This record gives sequence, C-alpha cells and structure tokens, in this order.
Amino acid sequence: MLKNKNMSLSPYTGMTREHWKEAALYLLEGAFSYVKSPEDPLNFPKQPGKSYPRTPSQEPVARLEALCRTMFLAGPLLKEDPELRVNGILLGDYYRRQLELMLQPGTPVYVPMNPPKKNGGQRLVELGGLALSFMMAPEIFWNPLSQEVKDSLAVRMLSYGEGGTYECNWRFFNVNIMSFFLSQGYHTDKAYLEELLQILLAAYRGDGWYHDNPLFDYYSMWAFQMYGSLWSEKFGKKYYPDYARQFMEHFREIPENYPYMFARDGKMIMWGRSITYRMGASVPLALTGMLEDPDINYGWMRRIASSTILQFLQHPDFLEDRIPTLGFYGAFEPAIQGYSCRGSVFWMGKLFLALYLPADNPFWNAVENEGAWTDFEKDKVYCKYAEDAHILVTDYPNIGASELRSTTSHSSSNYHCVENYNRLSYNSEFPWQADGKNGEVAMSYVVKNKEGKWEPLRNYSFKKYEDGFYCREAWLESDEAVYFQLAELPLPDGILRIDKVSSPSPVEVRMGHYALPEKQGKIRESVIRLDGKETYVIDNGIYRLGMTTWEGWKQMEFVHAEGLHPDSRNSVVIDASDRCEGEKVYITLQLWSKSGSKDDDAWNPVSKICFDKSRKQFEVVLKDGNVKRLKW
Repeated sequence: MLKNKNMSLSPYTGMTREHWKEAALYLLEGAFSYVKSPEDPLNFPKQPGKSYPRTPSQEPVARLEALCRTMFLAGPLLKEDPELRVNGILLGDYYRRQLELMLQPGTPVYVPMNPPKKNGGQRLVELGGLALSFMMAPEIFWNPLSQEVKDSLAVRMLSYGEGGTYECNWRFFNVNIMSFFLSQGYHTDKAYLEELLQILLAAYRGDGWYHDNPLFDYYSMWAFQMYGSLWSEKFGKKYYPDYARQFMEHFREIPENYPYMFARDGKMIMWGRSITYRMGASVPLALTGMLEDPDINYGWMRRIASSTILQFLQHPDFLEDRIPTLGFYGAFEPAIQGYSCRGSVFWMGKLFLALYLPADNPFWNAVENEGAWTDFEKDKVYCKYAEDAHILVTDYPNIGASELRSTTSHSSSNYHCVENYNRLSYNSEFPWQADGKNGEVAMSYVVKNKEGKWEPLRNYSFKKYEDGFYCREAWLESDEAVYFQLAELPLPDGILRIDKVSSPSPVEVRMGHYALPEKQGKIRESVIRLDGKETYVIDNGIYRLGMTTWEGWKQMEFVHAEGLHPDSRNSVVIDASDRCEGEKVYITLQLWSKSGSKDDDAWNPVSKICFDKSRKQFEVVLKDGNVKRLKW
C-alpha cells in the first residue's frame, strides 16, 4: 500500500521521488533476504519451467545476473546514502566484495576469462550492465576498489567487451565495457568500438524506434534508447561527440511518440520477448529528464512511469519467495524465454536509473497529468503510425486503452515466433492469451495443419497503412500455400477486420477476439443482436467484449481456457471457425466497452459494407457518415 501520497504533485499516482526510492528499496529487500553475509551470492529459487539454470554449470551465470541487475536499483540509493544497509548488509561493501569474488576461481560468482574474439554470451550482457553502473556511480562501485582489483577487472571485462557479440542490442554491452575502461585510461580496441557505434546508430528507423534485428519490441527502449542516452551523457559527449549527438537526436523523439503506447492510466502493453522485465519499458520516459527541455510534458512522462511501477508492485501475484516472478503479473510460463532466470527480472531496475536525476530535476517536479489523453474526444479513435518501423499505435478514449500493431516473420525454431509477437494486435487492457492445443486462440488465427495440429500464423509481411486500414499478408509456416491477406480498421469501440484466406485444399481455420480473465466471479456469456446480426458477448465485470461475424465464418463459440491467461487461471474468449477452400473473405467486428457502460444500439458503428467489383475494393460506411475504402 502506497503511504504518504502526494496528491498535489502527483494527482493520479500519488508517487514522488521518495516513493520511487522506497519501491527500489522494497525490491532490494526481497533480493537480499537471501544474503546473510558479504560473502553470500544472490542465489534465488528457480521457478519451475523452461527458465535457467537447468544445469550446475549455469548457476554462476544466474548469480551474476542477480548481482549486476540489482545494481541498477542499488546504485542510485547508494549514491545518496553510501552507508545504506539492507537486511543488515552494508550494501556498498557487499557489491564491492562480490566484484572481488568475481575474480577468484571457485567462488559462486567467478567470471572466467573470455577466449579471444568469442561471444561472451550471458556474461557479456551482465558485464555490460556492470560497466554502466561503473559509469553512473564510480564513487560507489569503482573508485574504492584497490588498483589490483581494478586492473584485474579491466583485463577480465575487456576480454568480453572486445570479444564477439550478437547483431542486435547486444553491441551496447561491448560498447559500455570498452567505453568505461577507455575513460579510466586503459587501452582498448577503439576501431571496434567505433564500428559498433556506427552499426547501432544505423539501426534507427525513426519515431523513437530502433530495429533490433530481427524485429521491433521493447528492446528499442530499454536497450537502444536507454543505453544510447546514458552512454552519450556519461561518456560519448566527451570522447565521441558526433555519435553522442546522433543518439540524443534519436532520444529526443521519444516524448513525441512513445507515451502514446501507454494506456490513459499509464499501464503498459504486454508485448514482445523478455516481458518479465515489465516496468523497465518506461525507462526512456523517465530519462527524458536529462534533456531538461521545457517543451517536454514531464508531468505526463512521470505519470506513465510511476503508473507502470504500481501496475506490477500492487499486483498480488507479482512476488513469490519475496522476489518478482518470471511472467507478466504473476508467474506465466508461456511468456518466458529459456535465457531468463529469477535474477533476470531485475532488468526492470533500469527504470530506477531515473533516481540518478537530482531531486530538483523537472521530471520529479512537474505536476502529473494525462498528456494527450486530455485532448482526445469521446467516441473517436486516434492513431500514430511510425512509417519506417511500420508500427501503428492506437488510442481509444472510450476505455482509455492503447493498442499496438507490428509485423514479424520468423521460424518456429526460435522464440520470436510465439505469442509475444504473433498476435494481430496487442492491447493495454487485454493482455495476450496463449494458444491452446485444442484451437483456443485469442486475437490471432490458427490453422489445423497437415499433422492435425493447430498452427498459429508466425510469418507476417507489412503491405500498407491506408485510409485507416493496417494491411499485412501472412502465410502458414508448414504450408505457404495457405495464405492470408489481413486488413484491420481501428474504430472507437473496437476493430473491423476484413481478411481473405486462400488455400488450394480444405483447411480448418479459427480466429479469436481478445480474451477476458476471470476477475469477479464467473464470466457472463450472452448472445445479442446488433443491427440484426448475431453477436457473442462476454463480460467479466470490468470489461465486455463482443464479436459479430459479418461474412464468411460458419460459427462462433465461447471458449473456456485454463492456464493460458497471464492475469487469471480461468479465462474466456470468443472464437470464430470455418472450413476454407479456395479463396474466402472473412469480415469480423470485434467490440469492447466497460462493463455495464455501453448502449447496445450505439455499440456497432458500421452501417454497411459493400464490395465494389469494378474497383476491386471494399467500402465501409460508418454510421457517422464516414466512408473507409480498402483495396488489397
């Protein structure tokens, strides 16, 4: 429970900088409940499932993750109070002792030398984060070390920093390591450093988005934008001013675009891999305080960032064993990648790097507000399109929801092909539900493949964004002859889908609305008629979802699921199904409203849908008189 709320400075969350410090300390207290002395590693219980460590050899790396990532939380607190104790442990002494133990063979956190030019793997990630903590708080983590330890750390960490890396945000880990030690007078490979900086800058696609190869997700924000801006402030402006200028130019585009991806109440969308990092996604909004730009609405930036903290810290399932679960709200196996361990979650501590901003920074002192949401009109829909990234962000004033659409194309052999990426859209109010073995599907298509299994769409290609329609094509990985042309039109209270499916042989196809979790007793199910069309409706006491099939679908049904939703054990989704052969058009209206707040007569905004054969285009006539046209 949040205590001593400041409703004059923060009328929406009540949170101030002091509350942020309390939240950081709260997370650290849970982590350090596993530590009895400065010699003890941060050794957390493994969550059952696919996460690591799966073998004894992985245990030192898991401990290293916990050590380096909790430093994101500890650094700002120690900078203000170097004598801070957590659960009786003198925090600064603990981290400095663990840095010494990293160099000693046989200790629980020992880090071996990295072979020349080899990719340092997960250790590279963590040492890149450690280098950032050195940059941000050298007087805590670096300066007090003996010269012998400093020199040994330099040799050890540079063996990783100057080694191989992956062709994605990982390059920043190498950059951070080389940059810090260069700033301390150590010799490093400047040519390699500059090469990586140029490649990282070339990944920028405008509107705040970096391409993380192979796709877009929150790594644009909690890696590219965060590391790029802090590197520029702490190192780049002095040593590489031209690169720093470019990173900061990209960073300045954040306030114009990224805040729209958060709901009116500040909630973030569940989207992309590593979603277990949760609130870390809002770190660029907080770090805009470095710009001290009077044109930035800092009250909105802090309202969002504080809200994402509360979104998780106030959820009853967030903690287990006193540390955050691997999942979104609680533990949720479908959202987890095998590279994560219990310590991985403290990547969310990146948000608390904002505490390095001094107390008089405008980020902390602007009055909270709702930003653009105060200008949005009821019964309208607002879209922001990132042209080069092909990302569409939609805001729905009627329920205060934000929604995202992007394009991905990947094989089932990697973790980019699953529900983290392959939903048709992602909504702040309706977290994605995992697919079930029996064809249970939410906000996506599944097709029964030749092996008799329900296979989701994994391969999407962007086509165009035109007259409000976001258009993609997709194909079945196991049978590319099963081909989809997808078009969706955001409406004030939902989505109109006009999709065409092509298959040379008969296939069973299913498509679902968003799913609702069971929150206030059993979910109510009903069938009503909207303008003469049968509409299936579910209501969980918070939201009501309705789905109308205008054309193509054979039937709809209420589908109950267990263990597939991130916010409740039980959930319900409305699915449509059909058997398709040749070419067939499916027109579907997916609606939502707050529970008990919508007049059914006004819920459906569509008057009629016509197909103009001569122009080979659809015309959608809305009840407000607007006409939208779609041509595949």
